[in-house]
Amino acid sequence: MAANAISPPPPLTTSSSSSSSRNLFFAKSNVLFPPRQSSSIRARILKKSGKGFGAAVVKCMSSAAAPPSLLLPKALLFDCDGVLVDTEKDGHRISFNDTFAEKELGVTWDVDLYGELLKIGGGKERMTAYFNNVGWPENAPKSEDERKQFIASLHKRKTELFMVLIEKKLLPLRPGVAKLVDQALGSGVKVAVCSTSNEKAVSAVVSFLLGPERAEKIQIFAGDVVPRKKPDPAIYLLAAETLGVEPSSCVVVEDSAIGLAAAKSAGMTCIVTKSGYTGDEDFVNADAIFDCIGDPPEERFDLAFCGTLLQKQYVS
Repeated sequence: MAANAISPPPPLTTSSSSSSSRNLFFAKSNVLFPPRQSSSIRARILKKSGKGFGAAVVKCMSSAAAPPSLLLPKALLFDCDGVLVDTEKDGHRISFNDTFAEKELGVTWDVDLYGELLKIGGGKERMTAYFNNVGWPENAPKSEDERKQFIASLHKRKTELFMVLIEKKLLPLRPGVAKLVDQALGSGVKVAVCSTSNEKAVSAVVSFLLGPERAEKIQIFAGDVVPRKKPDPAIYLLAAETLGVEPSSCVVVEDSAIGLAAAKSAGMTCIVTKSGYTGDEDFVNADAIFDCIGDPPEERFDLAFCGTLLQKQYVS
């Protein structure tokens, strides 16, 4: 965990005229690009490889601003935990353990165990599945209805502890997040965050780490806003309907296999930015896979690249 508080990044006010160069992996080897233009993404396939999900290794260069002629997403949808901020290991896990300690449950989730539990979407669902598997604490209620209330109270306290970490700005945004949000908002692309986490926790991440100026332009779909959580596509379908856009015109940025499954089941294009817990998960159905979004000079992709994925989708 970072020792010092981190200020929200300043909004993007100017576009860089320099180009960045980076490597990326496409999950599909049949890659189509728009015609060459001075301000658009320029890409050429360097080689074919049987590694990296049978991907083509591609070299890209792009400017910060998307050219007007390039097809852009109607909406850019971000997952929260692991995409905006790498919150799981040193954020949510710590907050769960502190809650368990306060309630004297005799439970501690270590790093490896929590990685396995992340395969279950939603904190309340995660705790319920864990206790059903290993046994409920002695001081937990016995009836099903009381246990639901017990889990809800644990999750409420865990969220309060997590929000303290976020408000102190001890967890930084992942590289390139603010840049990509600014590019989208500056190009008239709708931006939303779609997460299985508690709505208050997600709002805190957006407000405190992206800053209030950005936060007021970003819609949040989180927690129990839908009855079924990822990998069910419900949250992404709700976002598209609320934003008034077709699912096929949306680009999602996810970090996990269950998030990818939700996005693809919703009929959306999905870019994966691997996080601390998800590096070894199966992303074979992703449209592109990166280690992060990245800021220049270590930029991995930008809004214009998102447009090339949609262009490829419509051409194909």
